[in-house]
Amino acid sequence: MKILKFGGTSVGSADNIKIVLDLIRLYRNNGESFAIVVSAMGGLTNLLVDMGTRASEGDPDYLKLLENFEQRHFEVIHALIESNMHPEVSGKVKAKLLELSNLLQGVFLVRELSPRASDFILSHGERINAYIISMAGQSAGLPTEYLDTRKLIITDQQYGSARVDFATSNENIKKYFTSTDKIQIVTGFIASDLKGYTTTLGRGGSDYTASILAAALDASDVEIWTDVDGVMTADPRKVKHAFSLKAISYQEAMEMSHFGAKVIYPPTLQPVFSKKIPIWIKNTFHLDFPGTYISQHSEDGSELLIKGISSINDIAFINIQGSGIIGVAGFSARLFNALASRKVNVILITQASSEHSICIAVQPDEAEAAKQAIDEAFYYELQDGKVEPIFVERGLAIIAVIGENMKNKPGISGRMFSGLGKNGINIRAIAQGSSELNISASSCSGGRSQSFECTS
Repeated sequence: MKILKFGGTSVGSADNIKIVLDLIRLYRNNGESFAIVVSAMGGLTNLLVDMGTRASEGDPDYLKLLENFEQRHFEVIHALIESNMHPEVSGKVKAKLLELSNLLQGVFLVRELSPRASDFILSHGERINAYIISMAGQSAGLPTEYLDTRKLIITDQQYGSARVDFATSNENIKKYFTSTDKIQIVTGFIASDLKGYTTTLGRGGSDYTASILAAALDASDVEIWTDVDGVMTADPRKVKHAFSLKAISYQEAMEMSHFGAKVIYPPTLQPVFSKKIPIWIKNTFHLDFPGTYISQHSEDGSELLIKGISSINDIAFINIQGSGIIGVAGFSARLFNALASRKVNVILITQASSEHSICIAVQPDEAEAAKQAIDEAFYYELQDGKVEPIFVERGLAIIAVIGENMKNKPGISGRMFSGLGKNGINIRAIAQGSSELNISASSCSGGRSQSFECTS
């Protein structure tokens, strides 16, 4: 059993969906067993977000966005589905659109968009697209069947980024897939809680869905089909000599995805990591290219010490320093508990060996919440002068050099910092884990730092 996932660009138009249907036919003719996970059409999840926001603000222009959303789907219906099937398909799609319209009208009237309502709004992108693709497959003579994962994947009620109940979900998935021999066209990104309310799986949720299915079904591998030639050594918009990697390890992929590589997301790897199920990253529009193979080991026949350079732009830094930090047990625990209470995600941490300061990096939109949390947690230390006033420094970037082969290899850090120095980049903070998989450095965002290249 294989799990194939197609992203928004891959299923973003009738022409692109034709390519997907051709791939389904090819895999079926090869006698392989597989399921297809699909995202919403490219750009439509953002459109749904915009609809909900505008409706909650009392902006009637959400109706224009809804018209655009409807038009995109009916263009695919008319292009890919035989005319004798139009009444059935159009009728079911219109029913889903009416459901969406009624919900948005309710949001518009009360001027409030709850997280639960937002998840239900967003679910329409995957639900409508997966249904249309399943019917387009039937129109093309393929034994495809629509599968709404809300029936199988059960989560908690953390709307927007729900946590999966794997014990229940795995049992549901196994039971369902043993009862059918049709090619399942599966909704990515969405699930449901124990009460049956729609939830979403957060950023990269469709990839996560594919990974959940693969782990539950002990799949041979997962194929993530996107619009790029696998995982690249760096962002080609910033590094002109970037190239696609033949193979990387789970650990390398986790590091690269954390530090800005958007081809994969960390949650995607978690279910397959424990099962040691490999992942392929392939290009829907470059079928002859082999893509990138992600597995437990990173051997690809090359001698690359560094597998990739990733970066995160526009990061906020907060420095906590003072004499009251030195030698005080539990200070770090108080700091990170305070941040966790405000749901602040810490991207980078560094502490001087003198214990005089701790520096953390967070997303800019979480910086103020982080500062308030720290101010409250260390109110008395700040009043007594044991901790200096907390300031947020914005407009910074993090550059990360990643590779398993860096382990026990002297000189890697020196070459990295030499390259930064030659380009006039001032380093503000440095972090490296004991695994030696990653060396991270922060600097001012923009300018010459964007042109930094490091070769192995």
